[in-house]
Amino acid sequence: MNLTSPHVVRELLRRHGVTLHRALGQNFLVDANILRKILDAAELSPETGVLEIGAGIGTLTRALAEHARHVLVIELDRSLRPILRETLAGVENVHVEYGDFLKVNLPALLDAYCAPLCQVVANIPYQITSPLITRLLEHKASFTRMVLMMQKEVAERLLAKPGTGEYGSMTVFVRYHAEVRLVTHVSRNSFLPPPKVDSAVVRLDPRAEPPLPVKDEKRFFAVVHAAFGARRKTLLNALSGGLGQPREVLEPALERAGIDPKRRGETLSLEEFITLSNELHGDLMEA
Repeated sequence: MNLTSPHVVRELLRRHGVTLHRALGQNFLVDANILRKILDAAELSPETGVLEIGAGIGTLTRALAEHARHVLVIELDRSLRPILRETLAGVENVHVEYGDFLKVNLPALLDAYCAPLCQVVANIPYQITSPLITRLLEHKASFTRMVLMMQKEVAERLLAKPGTGEYGSMTVFVRYHAEVRLVTHVSRNSFLPPPKVDSAVVRLDPRAEPPLPVKDEKRFFAVVHAAFGARRKTLLNALSGGLGQPREVLEPALERAGIDPKRRGETLSLEEFITLSNELHGDLMEA
């Protein structure tokens, strides 16, 4: 069954009487070239377990199962069960867990079906992209790699450079936890039905440690959020308001970090944020 054929997919959906739910982001990949690029980026081996979030009609699932040891799928829409039963018939190394990815007992499922060598390869639901990526990175020790298809604008934020309009706290959060690179852009015409947005595939390689030592991770993220919380203000004023600290407490740390207090927060690199938060750590503890 060629699940990248629009004709085959339409007939499959018609035969099962499936109504697509826009709220669930149900747009099915029908581009064999993009499917190949996803698999190439994943570099799966027969020893690899894979977590897929959102199976759809099983297009990516079947391809993953051909290259991986086992595929764990978490699918929210139970109405797709009859289709997946058909498209995954005879595929013995797939387990489909029906439930909400943000609520399932992820560690238990990974231990049962994906460990010890596990990757994430998924066309993720666009409406929950940020909390989904956050949850994956909270469990990054379980994964060797993540290959994720997402809305193009979100991918641009993850890949953004300091000083650009796309660069933000989400950029810094993801870069803190993983190295990020673009795999490929994906036209909306690669899906059935075509969504209203274009997409991109991004590869995240989880970091064992951040690029520089961090004295206090909670303080680091507080500094990042404060810096981006008032993008039009200078860094000094944004930190003063966001951290609730007087300027005279913050200025010496900025000077030690070699950062001009008149800069905007969105111009700081990940390494500069780490350096600044480390310098601020002692001062704020004493303040």
